[in-house]
Amino acid sequence: MKFTWAPSRRACLAAAACLSLTPAFAQGWPDRPVKIIVAFSTGGTIDALTRILSEKLAEKWKQGVVVDNRPGAAGNIGAVAAARAAPDGYTLHMGGQPLSANVTLAPVPNLDPVADFEPVIFVGYAQDVLMVGKNSPYKSVLDIVADGKARPDELNYSSLGIGSSGHLATVLLADYTGLRARHVPFSNVGQMQTDVGAGRVTFWISTLGGQLGVIKGGNLRALAVSGAERARELPDVPTFRELGIPLVEPSTWFGLFAPKGTPKDILARVNADVNAVLKTPEMQDKLAALGFAIVGGTPEFLVRAMADDIVKWRNVSKSPAYSAQ
Repeated sequence: MKFTWAPSRRACLAAAACLSLTPAFAQGWPDRPVKIIVAFSTGGTIDALTRILSEKLAEKWKQGVVVDNRPGAAGNIGAVAAARAAPDGYTLHMGGQPLSANVTLAPVPNLDPVADFEPVIFVGYAQDVLMVGKNSPYKSVLDIVADGKARPDELNYSSLGIGSSGHLATVLLADYTGLRARHVPFSNVGQMQTDVGAGRVTFWISTLGGQLGVIKGGNLRALAVSGAERARELPDVPTFRELGIPLVEPSTWFGLFAPKGTPKDILARVNADVNAVLKTPEMQDKLAALGFAIVGGTPEFLVRAMADDIVKWRNVSKSPAYSAQ
């Protein structure tokens, strides 16, 4: 079945069916804190989402839920650490697009994200936002595109590295528009915010949730967002589609995984509990305000999503814009 990013009626029914199941809960689990490994630094969108979710899971499980940031190697360091953890239900991994992209773009010999993880739940996806510094001369994405075509490779853009969601979203933008700009990878979000804000980097595409604060604070200006509709928190910022750029599908999705061999009854409980948390009006409102779209559902839905995404980024790796980085 072809996976679609918008939560379809089929996906919603799958989520509802999952919630109606009563898994055979593992006896005594959890009786100590649960760790969720995030393969990127603090301050980013995946970190923000994981911390919001972990607070609610801690309340539900009556145990601490610790977010363990393991950044580096385009997400591979954290993913390997999660995959090699004991499969006892006390280590989970909030993964997503980097897992599927790295299969082609940044493979490592000791990680196979399909074989090394148990899929738990597709949490959701996030809108992307293109930002410039507060004093940037660019008032529209179309201005950047025109200048980038007139002066090839004189503009630059930032990301968290090759294969990161921001890098790949920019590759897609270049494919669609003919823009040519130099890629400047960074190791952490805070430094990117500083350098883009100061104008040392021309523009940056990131997921909206982690950057909403600096945008509203005025250090960065948002010029466009992905998705079919404008962001709820940025109603004056147009979508790429409104500007004639078909960058509609978000590049970033989020899913919860566990090390291979984690007991099935624990996986079923985590799936049911996360689905229940995501279904609450409080979580839906909080995440929607940060530009997240909740999906939820069954582990099988996550499997299909990841399989389709692996194919998508394998095709992107063959594009001229990716080769020219």
